[in-house]
Amino acid sequence: MNGLRLGVNIDHVATLRQARYATMPDSKNAEPDPILAASICERAGVGGIVAHLRTDRRHIQERDIERLRQSIMTKLNLEMGNTEEIIDIALRVKPEEVCLVPEKREEVTTEGGLDVIALRKELEPTVKRLQLAGIRVSLFIDPTLEQVDAATELGVEMVELHTGKLANAFTEKIQKEELEQLRAAARAASESHLQVNAGHGINYKNIAMIDEVPCLTELNIGHSIISRAMWVGLETAVREMLAAMAKYPG
Repeated sequence: MNGLRLGVNIDHVATLRQARYATMPDSKNAEPDPILAASICERAGVGGIVAHLRTDRRHIQERDIERLRQSIMTKLNLEMGNTEEIIDIALRVKPEEVCLVPEKREEVTTEGGLDVIALRKELEPTVKRLQLAGIRVSLFIDPTLEQVDAATELGVEMVELHTGKLANAFTEKIQKEELEQLRAAARAASESHLQVNAGHGINYKNIAMIDEVPCLTELNIGHSIISRAMWVGLETAVREMLAAMAKYPG
């Protein structure tokens, strides 16, 4: 296993199932099964499984999280908004890790990081409750020094740096600026003794740029792996991503 770990987000396996079986996800015909996808990812060598239980239940369902908890061999990273209902589920299911993310109804997927500075008062009790239950907490943040500082003050174990702007940068100039921001944020987080993860928009092409971001422990990737799996199968898609990550200098 290389130094940089991979967490595969299986949300979009559930998206495909819900397209046909939204009203009956427990039907014996319901497919594809996110839990089977998780086990294939584990067989291919991932470090963990990521799933986002949204308040609107657009893809992953509560039952999926329960089944994942029972079946996965690596670790479960539950992405979630800071809402009472989902916090209660997290405290009951007890994933190894929780990543708190912003959640807006109108967005297709999580766009942009959590504003830890503005939301500090609301986040504080949630972080404490999760940690008391033995769950490690991560915050999905934009790569700015201010957000890293705010996350450090909250006492979380990890941050996940939002790589979406780098991934979607159209010009070399913007790419360079975003890369510099990510590098500075990663260094600052590491110096504050936070585990540094990264995710959003990373694919088989732009992952080469991630090699230039220091101090990373884990990448959380979903969409590009699930998309690639349509052509080569899920196990191969995961192995290809792991091979692309093996060059990471650390």
